[in-house]
Amino acid sequence: MSANQIYVAELFKEKPWQWGLRGDPYLWEEMQTHFAQTPLPDQAEKLEQLLAQAFESLTGQPITAENFIAVERFPRSGMSGGMVSPEFWRETTVPLILQRFKTVS
Repeated sequence: MSANQIYVAELFKEKPWQWGLRGDPYLWEEMQTHFAQTPLPDQAEKLEQLLAQAFESLTGQPITAENFIAVERFPRSGMSGGMVSPEFWRETTVPLILQRFKTVS
């Protein structure tokens, strides 16, 4: 492994300016930790697969889920406390991460 290896977690350093639900920032942090030692893949499609797999592993539901996902380990305050929005991840977060991938790959 080279000294200048880029890890997927680096694409999570700058947080989105807006979130879907209150659980989304906690999932963002968990994703960053999850990918701390994962080298950046060579193709956007591979990165997208990694993101979908991590989403399902960390939430228990696929990123294609239609309904909000309650993640019990996330704080439960407020109406959407502990809830993650798969739609937000599909339509905002994954495209954001893929855009960042294009700038570093």
